[in-house]
Amino acid sequence: MVKADGCVAIHSDGGAYKPLNWMTAPNTVVELDGQWVVTNPKGETLTINLHEVFTDHAHEFGEDPGLQKDGVEAHLQELLAALPDTIETGLTLIRREWPTPIGPVDLMCVDANGNYVAVEIKRRGEIDGVEQLARYLELLQPDSNLKGLRGIFVAQVIKPQAKKMAEQRGIGWAEVDYEDLRGRRPEELRLF
Repeated sequence: MVKADGCVAIHSDGGAYKPLNWMTAPNTVVELDGQWVVTNPKGETLTINLHEVFTDHAHEFGEDPGLQKDGVEAHLQELLAALPDTIETGLTLIRREWPTPIGPVDLMCVDANGNYVAVEIKRRGEIDGVEQLARYLELLQPDSNLKGLRGIFVAQVIKPQAKKMAEQRGIGWAEVDYEDLRGRRPEELRLF
């Protein structure tokens, strides 16, 4: 699958919802006879050999409507935006939904030392969430205004593999208690 933004994803014909392999945008795709060669700006190449084409479709999906998060994850983001120091002592919110070329980082904060912290929030912490935050950080690192930029992956429960991957990539992680956060809601978030 080649998306309009240049992202390329290779899926199996059953069983998995995650791609077997992928390259995030931007990419250059060269179509040769029976082969696609995908190259990113770093010079990394993915070669896809097409042995047989059963069908080839192109669909225009229109303007990207953006991501709408489900209740718990969206509410968790709202609570953590109001209480960022529950993620890390001294953390202060700069903005929710900080834009990047591939979608927004959930929270952009500043730590007690004045360094920027990109926070990605998931209900369940899995490897794909860590990979998502790593892609955001890679795109944001060149911005010299984001002094000392680092990332923290936050979820109610984070799988051991995701914790290990985060640590290997220099990304912090934090598990939070949704019910505890709901009980600590600041007054300005209450309707009544």
